[in-house]
Amino acid sequence: MRDVLPEIARWWGSGETFGLATVVSTFSSAPRPPGASMAVCGGEVVGSVSGGCVEGAVFELATEVATTTGTPVLQRYGVSDDDAFAVGLTCGGILDILVEPVSAETFPELGDIARSVERREPVAVATIVSGPGRTGARRVVWPGRSSGTLGLARLDEAVDDDARGMLAQGVTGIRRYGSEGERRLDDLAVFVHSFAPPPHMLVFGAIDFAAAVARLGKFLGYHVTVCDARPVFATAKRFPEADEVVVSWPHDYLSSIQVDERTVICVLTHDPKFDVPLLEVALRTRAGYVGAMGSRRTHDDRLARLREAGLSAEELARLRSPIGLDLGARTPEETAVSIAAELIQSRWGGSGQPLTRTSGRIHHEG
Repeated sequence: MRDVLPEIARWWGSGETFGLATVVSTFSSAPRPPGASMAVCGGEVVGSVSGGCVEGAVFELATEVATTTGTPVLQRYGVSDDDAFAVGLTCGGILDILVEPVSAETFPELGDIARSVERREPVAVATIVSGPGRTGARRVVWPGRSSGTLGLARLDEAVDDDARGMLAQGVTGIRRYGSEGERRLDDLAVFVHSFAPPPHMLVFGAIDFAAAVARLGKFLGYHVTVCDARPVFATAKRFPEADEVVVSWPHDYLSSIQVDERTVICVLTHDPKFDVPLLEVALRTRAGYVGAMGSRRTHDDRLARLREAGLSAEELARLRSPIGLDLGARTPEETAVSIAAELIQSRWGGSGQPLTRTSGRIHHEG
């Protein structure tokens, strides 16, 4: 819903009632992940739930829910039959989609959610999608407060705890409970949609390759910071796509900020006096990805210096160097694509092989 939030917040603010369709679970080769949303208002559509496979059917259902029934519906769309125009997914996947009417009356917290997302404040929306509870009942959870109810205080408390844990990890998905809110039971399904702040990409080294990496990082949804100790190179004009451009010694800056498992660190400095102290800090953080640019000879020299600095074999094994996948990249833009490809692979666990050489499912669970 993050992608459609600005538009639906505008509809909500103007007093419109619209249909909101959200993917809450997927099976097999589903084209869109949980949390993907499409909204329909007066014939206008924003967003997508299937990349085209079932959009027409969802449009009709969302229109009906918004203008006629006013009742939330959990609808499953599965494998299509031999009729190319049948409502189904030709990719062989299955989508469970919650379609609900939204207005200032039915969803009074939407404005607060939009403001939190804009300010990069974590917030989660928990919605009952199936079971003995009221489908569409909603609770909004922030780190320090909650709003709305799912119908039972015990269920609210359990969902609050789970939603805050999911926010910390940036995870969206279904959690199951007993009819009275008991854990370890599965009578009732609650979809928790996490709006965690975007993960942080730290690009060190204000060079042309860094500009290309910053562009790709922003495209992939990262909050991008470019850092270099040289003020003549580290300027907002040279890195317009970056969210921040910091003039500081890289290792000093990295030591001064919070780093979590979603953080990506790309070291493009090409200079031992910058990258060795920086990697000494980076490889001891919780960052999910640490990569460094350079030739294999540079990599071997860098490893020797880092061993001398006291890094263990386990810490050094975290280093992705030379950075990126082997795509034969030459230009800064091609190199950025190879780095982006490795980031995606490290996140979802792909093989990095051409899909024509692999078998089984295309979309990995991660």
